[in-house]
Amino acid sequence: MGRVWIRGGRLIDPASGRDERADLLLEDGAIAAVGLEIDPSGAEVFDASDCWVTPGFIDLHAHLREPGQEYKEDIASGGRAGAAGGFTALACMANTDPVNDDPAVTDYMLDRARQDSPVRIYPVAAATKGLKGEVMTEMVALVEAGAVAFSDDGATIMDSGMQRRVLEYSRLVSKPVMVHAEDRSLVRDGVINEGPISTRLGLPGNPAEAETVHVARDIQLAELTGAHLHVGHVSTAGAVNLIREARERGVHVTGEVTPHHLALTDEATLGYDTNTKMAPPLRSRVDVEACRRGLADGTLDAIATDHAPHAVHEKEVEFTEAPCGVLGFETAFAVVMDLVRKEEIAPLGLIASLTWNPARVFGLPGGRLAPGAPGDVAVLDPERRWVYDPVKGYSKSRNSPWAGEEMHGRPVATFVGGNLVYHVDKGVLFP
Repeated sequence: MGRVWIRGGRLIDPASGRDERADLLLEDGAIAAVGLEIDPSGAEVFDASDCWVTPGFIDLHAHLREPGQEYKEDIASGGRAGAAGGFTALACMANTDPVNDDPAVTDYMLDRARQDSPVRIYPVAAATKGLKGEVMTEMVALVEAGAVAFSDDGATIMDSGMQRRVLEYSRLVSKPVMVHAEDRSLVRDGVINEGPISTRLGLPGNPAEAETVHVARDIQLAELTGAHLHVGHVSTAGAVNLIREARERGVHVTGEVTPHHLALTDEATLGYDTNTKMAPPLRSRVDVEACRRGLADGTLDAIATDHAPHAVHEKEVEFTEAPCGVLGFETAFAVVMDLVRKEEIAPLGLIASLTWNPARVFGLPGGRLAPGAPGDVAVLDPERRWVYDPVKGYSKSRNSPWAGEEMHGRPVATFVGGNLVYHVDKGVLFP
């Protein structure tokens, strides 16, 4: 690894509160210097004029499908799509086949990542064996293997006694428990948000209360146990309010929100496009506005994509039969930049939710631009306009609600460990 001088950009570093014109020097895999008085001798020059220079994005919630469903995505393709989206680290969920409930699976994922991924991969292990909510996994062994958090994700743990034990034992390894907060007895066969749109389409509804009831339960259990609860893909105003109130009284609860829950309402489903089917579903405008406010005021810590690739044939079915989920990596920055343009959040706050905050939530390296920090950097052009075509993207799948849309804002370069792994004009440069 040589020296790289990233010059002329607007450096945005939420960890230090820095937002100013400054240069950056990468050397030996790390950040060597920050400022305007850098000695660039012997360094390769990267011109970042008119761009933002930020820490590389960190995604706390992604599905890479390997092992077991490589026809949808694998660690190689997911890592490349992540790099193209400005991400330098991806936390991948446990609902693989076999489930990541055993250290051998965690070892396999990390080994594949070392060989195949241009970005860092952090496995999230299952909280219970087989995601069945019946027997806890061996948390100590999984953490020793490399797990950074625990979650049964979409297989919500409905048994409150089991959830309490999971939270209690998570304290022994000092790792967060991420929850997919949906009361399945309320969701039942619901496929979109319950309300006027579901009635109009004649589709079974998933009520907002399915999320809020479950968030309320898990917050109480986190308060009881003193554990770190992390609420995945928050989608409702009620959940935002519950998290805000819990934090005010000192409960250790953090939360994330996806780009699609910040940008789209359930009106996007009016055409029966299965690429708008996700779990939790797209909600009402009131919910979207609450999530945007929650991100802006710090109630919600992070933006996480919930990148969930599915094959074309799986989505080209009746809406009720299609699997839930959408692609997220390559469009994330453009989608969330809408909050900056509408002056709902400052650039420093937006970048914090993509970098420093997720690093702190999961205790990961990176997320900051300081001497000695990992050389994980994103160079972003906030004004670049482009049309998103998932066929030309890096994911194996195509399921995006933004296919064919003009996007505003794009990562132009991604560095991992001081190495340029993606350039907008050259593609992914790995291996």
